[in-house]
Amino acid sequence: MEVILKKNVDKLGYANEIVNVKPGYGRNFLIPQGYASLATASAKRAHVEMMKQKAHKENKLEIEAQEIATKLADVTVSIVTKAGENGKIFGSVNTLQLAEALRKEGFDIDRKSLKIKDEPIKEIGTFEAEANLFRGVKQAFKFEVVSE
Repeated sequence: MEVILKKNVDKLGYANEIVNVKPGYGRNFLIPQGYASLATASAKRAHVEMMKQKAHKENKLEIEAQEIATKLADVTVSIVTKAGENGKIFGSVNTLQLAEALRKEGFDIDRKSLKIKDEPIKEIGTFEAEANLFRGVKQAFKFEVVSE
């Protein structure tokens, strides 16, 4: 029995794959739980068309991510925070503050896709972070923490 997986299933396959399973496993577990749908001839044609459209969209998103990555490589972002006389800041710099500083520079990057290399940042200086823009598209960039 052939089924089209809707979700990743351990030891079976990944989402959007067409796999062969025993009829009882497909009929009694995968389809009722919403992990798969029956792979009829019309469902296979629709699946192929959907995968073409998805590949086209992902290709477009990857090209946009590459453009953002080239622009991001040349930018140094500044984060302004309160600091003591010896250069220690009150609290620490996190990805939320970094995402807000990037937004002010014109980059709309989700904070969950940012990673600060030398966390936690508790002093003034120049540091490095990495943005995961798309599958396989990562870009390192510099940011500086300055006192108010």
